[in-house]
Amino acid sequence: MGKHTLRITIQETELATLLTLEGRVAGPWAAELGRVWAEEAPRLTRRKLAVDISNVIFADADGTRALRDIYSQARPSIVASTPWTKYLAEQMSANSNEDSGQNFSDNDGAHKEQENADHD
Repeated sequence: MGKHTLRITIQETELATLLTLEGRVAGPWAAELGRVWAEEAPRLTRRKLAVDISNVIFADADGTRALRDIYSQARPSIVASTPWTKYLAEQMSANSNEDSGQNFSDNDGAHKEQENADHD
């Protein structure tokens, strides 16, 4: 994978969908993520969604907007493992329809509930 690309992987089970992003969510890759999401979202039905951003290395304004759109539409669990990706997870869920917290996981899979009290 080139250093200026985005790899999007979708793994589906009967109960859940995992959307894994690796690389840069920026420029044309942000638009591609939006296109992939528009195709995938209607297929979720009752399946839960998790978005793994552990290997995202950069997101520009368009990329952050695409991630926020995914979060606002599906309220996924977010898997983040570095300070940067944890910050990005916070940005994904920022200002989302009176949601009192966000769901995200460290890369060890232990789910944590993060309070947004300091963001109010």
